[in-house]
Amino acid sequence: MSVPFNVLSERFTQLDALLSSHKAFWQGVPFDCLDLPWRESHPELCEWLDSQSLQELETWKANPTTLAKVLNEWLPEADAFVSLSAITSQEIEDVSCESHWSTGVPGRKWSQVSTFTAAVPGGEGERWLEWCAGKGFLGRFLAVTKKANVTSLEWQQALCDDGQAYAAQHQLPMQFVQGDAFAKESQQLVEECDHAVALHACGDLHVTLLRHAVEAKPESVSVSPCCYHLIQNKHYQPLSSVAKASKLLLSKHDLKLPLQETVTAGQTVRNKRFVEVSFRLGFDALQRSLSESDKYLPVPSVQKSLLSEGFEAFCYWASEQKGIILPEGICFDDFLQIGESRFHTVEKMETVRTLFRRPLEIWLVLDRALYLTENGYHTDISTFCSRELTPRNLLIHAIRKK
Repeated sequence: MSVPFNVLSERFTQLDALLSSHKAFWQGVPFDCLDLPWRESHPELCEWLDSQSLQELETWKANPTTLAKVLNEWLPEADAFVSLSAITSQEIEDVSCESHWSTGVPGRKWSQVSTFTAAVPGGEGERWLEWCAGKGFLGRFLAVTKKANVTSLEWQQALCDDGQAYAAQHQLPMQFVQGDAFAKESQQLVEECDHAVALHACGDLHVTLLRHAVEAKPESVSVSPCCYHLIQNKHYQPLSSVAKASKLLLSKHDLKLPLQETVTAGQTVRNKRFVEVSFRLGFDALQRSLSESDKYLPVPSVQKSLLSEGFEAFCYWASEQKGIILPEGICFDDFLQIGESRFHTVEKMETVRTLFRRPLEIWLVLDRALYLTENGYHTDISTFCSRELTPRNLLIHAIRKK
């Protein structure tokens, strides 16, 4: 069922006002901060955060609704963020697909594909376009369950070859097209389809599909957005007229906020994160001491194997990357201790930022839905699976107005 424009617009406006008035709690880079930036404005909140262990902070981050009830004592509108972020779950009928079709597909990915397909309406025998297809796992499911003719657009030729070989071997009506989703020629594929779908196409890739849909007017378009920060511009460019009126200026770092949820990460991943972040913050403390700087110095991505060589080896690697000569006699243990302490500070900030992750994501998704509604579509927003399967579980489904 489509959501009227005024309903989408009103929710967007309410979220926009709340996000704008609470920017101090979610914008900015926690790695820049040596202490909680709200010591003076919200001392009792900071005292509560100081009393929490790393394990307790991890538990709060994994339970945003419970966290909101606690934070409501110091941030009275915390509950409003939760209510405005609530999205109705799609009523999904199970779509049966024999298990052999999942050969070569990771189990979690196959579950995402199946629930996404089940949530997307559409008849048999129609023309479907799979946007940013990879090896065509979603297209495979569509071809089997909906008996659909699927065109799969993918940039990497090797993935196209693998997907086409599988389709040919199993006589599936799939045609892979190697092409650039950003190229104007890709709009023709949208013009030639009845339904365009994109499951977790990143940033500007899924936005480009929406722009093509507005121009080409296929019967329907269904998108589950991902990686909002992967954009070509320095700051987010709103799509809808409603979002363009907002005064929020979102950096790429801001756009990473919805993606920092780790409900699918195991303890091993979290332990490795503690080591890497502590190393980065420890090296930052070292470079600040050497340069008498008060700004965080980011270093490039590191091979995880280097972390096992210890903090000193990491510092020599990082200093080489940034053109810094380390003097003799450095007490690396002292700086590592600073890094581990600052990791706790970062986690306190990230715990508060957790309250704003889903609201910002809903703000971004509403902008997309409003854009489609403004341009001739009946649009609906729902969730197609549990957040345990994937936190990126939002589905925008739009049907062209007749």
